[in-house]
Amino acid sequence: MIITKQKPLEEILEFLKNHKRIFIVGCGACATLCKTGGEEEVLQMKKILEKKGFEVTGDVIPDETCHIPLTERKLREKKKELKKSDAILILACGSGVQSISLTAKQPVYPGIDSLFIGNVLRFGSFVERCSACGNCYLGETTGICPITCCPKTILNGPCGGVEEGKCEVDPNMDCVWIKIYERLEEKGELDKMKKIKSPKKYHLKKNPNSLTVDK
Repeated sequence: MIITKQKPLEEILEFLKNHKRIFIVGCGACATLCKTGGEEEVLQMKKILEKKGFEVTGDVIPDETCHIPLTERKLREKKKELKKSDAILILACGSGVQSISLTAKQPVYPGIDSLFIGNVLRFGSFVERCSACGNCYLGETTGICPITCCPKTILNGPCGGVEEGKCEVDPNMDCVWIKIYERLEEKGELDKMKKIKSPKKYHLKKNPNSLTVDK
């Protein structure tokens, strides 16, 4: 999931300073779990903007704001409210903002910042585990990603700076390559440590990327 945080209110108000009537869009997926764009956050933002003198014309929370066809359908259901608006504030990740900007006649503004692809540790607690690098090594590292979890992105670690199992860059963090070694040992797959991994195929991480799945 995409982990997000709310932008500072001052930044949001700067975006909206030349507008009066605001329509708010949330997200029923990632932003809801992050508590940045669900029903509670949309309602809270509405109250804040109204106290600041804005008119909130309406709101909608698509199931997945990054899903372009579904989001467009939800917005069509709110076309009367949107017609009254002169700006749209979006409490969703960057992909969600761009989904709406494709067809919106009004200026669109992000109300939250996208941070990383994350795993949920528990409600309200997230950790980065994947960099979407396009060249996955998890089969060779027993499900632990050295690209994301090693600050140096070392593929054939550990580095010479590891001390008592701790990372040289962040001494409060366990060395990911020690973790990989221990898990490989536990599973009887230590031979994988002897395999020299080829350099990253950075061309697979081109921007902007796209994928079409044949049906």
